[in-house]
Amino acid sequence: MLQGWFVWFIVFWIFLLAGSMAIGGFFMFRKFLKKMPKEDGKSVMDWEEHFVNESRHLWNKEEKTLLEDLVTPVPELFRDVARHKIAGKIGELALKEQAFTITQELVIRGYIQATPKRDHKFLRKKLFENQIDIAPYEHLF
Repeated sequence: MLQGWFVWFIVFWIFLLAGSMAIGGFFMFRKFLKKMPKEDGKSVMDWEEHFVNESRHLWNKEEKTLLEDLVTPVPELFRDVARHKIAGKIGELALKEQAFTITQELVIRGYIQATPKRDHKFLRKKLFENQIDIAPYEHLF
């Protein structure tokens, strides 16, 4: 019969595995929901990809560098996903406004709209570090 520390080790291991599977399942389910088609036949991820591809030619080197700098507070594991989501929102804004190029103003507005409110403090800090005035964007925060 199992006794002492080994029983506690097994119990701990069971909770660790169950917790890991629950967390992984949660993120997989979120991705599954984003991939589900909406009324128009395209999913959230399809639209994101569409806006990135349609606005790819509008990006300048400075704006790409700015976006890269703004996503540095995001953990490296999630940085690619965050960058793609934000670039999709920026592309959507640029296409709606029929912009000829992506500007610094579009990058900042797109970033604000694409990220949750809890991440805006990091954006404010980054904009302050880059000496960019946030007054024109206060209504978006």
